[in-house]
Amino acid sequence: KGSRADAMDTVEEKRISEEYRVWKKNSPYLYDLVLTHALEWPSLTVQWIPGKESDADQSFSRQRLIVGTHTSGSEQNYLLVAQVQLPLPRNESDEQRLDEANEMQAEYGGAVARVELVQRICHDGEVNRARCMPQNPQVVATKTISSAVFLFDTSKHAEQPSSSECTPDLKLKGHRKEGYGLAWNPVREGALASGSDDSLVCVWDVAAAMQRGVRDCSATQVLPGHADVVEDVCWHPILENVLASVSDDKSLRIWDVRQRSCSASVPNAHQREVNGVAFNPFSQFVLATGSSDKTVALWDTRHLKKKLHTFLMHTDEVFAVQWAPFNETVLASSAADRRICFWDITRVDAVQSPEDAQDGPPELLFIHAGHTAKISDMCWNSNQDDEWVVASVAEDNILQVWRMAEVIYSPDGAAAEDPSQGLNRQPSHP
Repeated sequence: KGSRADAMDTVEEKRISEEYRVWKKNSPYLYDLVLTHALEWPSLTVQWIPGKESDADQSFSRQRLIVGTHTSGSEQNYLLVAQVQLPLPRNESDEQRLDEANEMQAEYGGAVARVELVQRICHDGEVNRARCMPQNPQVVATKTISSAVFLFDTSKHAEQPSSSECTPDLKLKGHRKEGYGLAWNPVREGALASGSDDSLVCVWDVAAAMQRGVRDCSATQVLPGHADVVEDVCWHPILENVLASVSDDKSLRIWDVRQRSCSASVPNAHQREVNGVAFNPFSQFVLATGSSDKTVALWDTRHLKKKLHTFLMHTDEVFAVQWAPFNETVLASSAADRRICFWDITRVDAVQSPEDAQDGPPELLFIHAGHTAKISDMCWNSNQDDEWVVASVAEDNILQVWRMAEVIYSPDGAAAEDPSQGLNRQPSHP
């Protein structure tokens, strides 16, 4: 049995290696930017910090990412801040000159694009998830390997630690077990929600706790109702008291935190565990869920008895869903199949030729296939001029920053007429 398993592992490794080789070969035609950075340890989390610095004399901007470590055994873990240099948008003359001078670049963005770790903050155990407060991005909440949620004001911590002691500015209590679900309220400053393995959803008023100057803070609301692990939570982008949660019990729940009760529930939202949930940032009634049943589902919160649509392309468990922060119809999903899919819901049920249908459903805009291990987290960039830039991290220590070719998503691009062109756009020359 052991030798057969080893042989199967070897076959799988060869298949993954070959898929990556093909992706690497075709990537110059599929991407405007690809930056691959090997971290010392794998990160379970990644998020862009809002804001960027641009120098008119330079050809790049400086932006920041939050990542974490998942070390082995006794090695110290850290919450990390990384600085990312991204090339500034080029004008047409720049484009032509670059194309003529260097048509094939191994890394698109050339020597300009790079990642540098600029701050390390000691953390007790691996960082399961890290999210910055949208109204004050220097404040970062982390899910830990204990039941506590930590809060760090990164502006109050040194760039490099002087000791191995973990000193969060605030410890949030209310859970009994660790977990991964974590979300800041985009409307009400300092409201933080969390879901954990104890089947509970907890909510804290972090702003009030920070104002009082306390070091420990109990949950203002504890919301029981799920029968298994709460995998993810998401605040409504407009209604400040509305919160969604999803669970291994296969359910989707909508909460009104003022009433401390579930206002709507879908007991069997999927056939297996539900791992991710995201409200559409522009549309009050639309949300998406991702599941271990390999599907992504679209919902109307006014009519939860039936899904609006089911997205089919992933070949393994879907762990995360995220709407584009700049486009109400574009959704991303990441899965254990090492893929990130971009979906355009305006193309659902669009007419396809049989040839195009072989590449996937009409709503499938793009597949990112640059990772060779399970994807742990992803994040859209919301800064101006970098809206289509995505950061993603995988279990093999790799952080990637990438943007698909503009011709795929631009209304003026030929590929926009046919989304499948973005998946298998073949090189025009060897």
